[in-house]
Amino acid sequence: MTTKHQDSQPDSNLSIPAENERADRSFDAIADHFEKKVYGGLKGEIRLAVLRRDIFEYSAQMSEALGRPLRILDVGAGLAQIAIELAAQGHNVVINDISANMLEKAKASAEKIDKKLDITWYVCPYQALEEKLAQKETEKFDLIMSHALLEWLAEPAAVMDFFDKHLTDDGALSVCFYNPASFDYRNLIMGNFNLLDNTDYKADNKKSLTPNHPVAKEEVQSWLKAHDYQTVRSSGLRVFHDYAPLKRGGHNDPDAVIRMELRYSQLEPYKWLGRYLHILAKR
Repeated sequence: MTTKHQDSQPDSNLSIPAENERADRSFDAIADHFEKKVYGGLKGEIRLAVLRRDIFEYSAQMSEALGRPLRILDVGAGLAQIAIELAAQGHNVVINDISANMLEKAKASAEKIDKKLDITWYVCPYQALEEKLAQKETEKFDLIMSHALLEWLAEPAAVMDFFDKHLTDDGALSVCFYNPASFDYRNLIMGNFNLLDNTDYKADNKKSLTPNHPVAKEEVQSWLKAHDYQTVRSSGLRVFHDYAPLKRGGHNDPDAVIRMELRYSQLEPYKWLGRYLHILAKR
């Protein structure tokens, strides 16, 4: 059974952007498509395997050092698999997303766990979280997770101020984001030169899960440095799986693929080829 504190009404004060104006992206209308496309196969298993390895090891060390469960915030959580698993480990977790449909799916997953989970749910853009957390008198967090959020924000750099305000002085930040270099590299391999030559190319984001405004690792690293964060570990998610048009040999064994992805996910230079990058940083 899941113990849940719910605040599941979406924020109604969002302005409707002009046609060419950037806005924070919600997957509310394509939640089923998102679940199937991102987590319905081996790609999602690889993604979760790398994040589990990186985050669970570090969170266990933090919890042991502090002598208590962690206070964890997952911003733009989507289906919130990692956050729910951390709650199952006994941590206090706050889960947020702009999409009510995405969090309904996350809640359904949490309900399947046969133990009480200390989870608070907030459906709102992250900019509205500050007021909601203040109302609940929520303390600062030991770990803040932001996975696949930066590339869907209208002003991604601005979220760093939010992290600064809500992270403890010795807290950790887990940031996972789409790697724009992987877009170029994959299309080079696939021979999609016409797409790479088209400087006006935009994915159809009504259903596409390819962001049109990804943030390069150098930019994210510059934000972390400017805000006095030190990288603890960095990994690539799917450093080779997506680049193999011909599936042969070990590619036909999902367990072997995950094993090799985990092996090379933290090795230079392979990790920087990941379709997504994960950076775990501390203050």
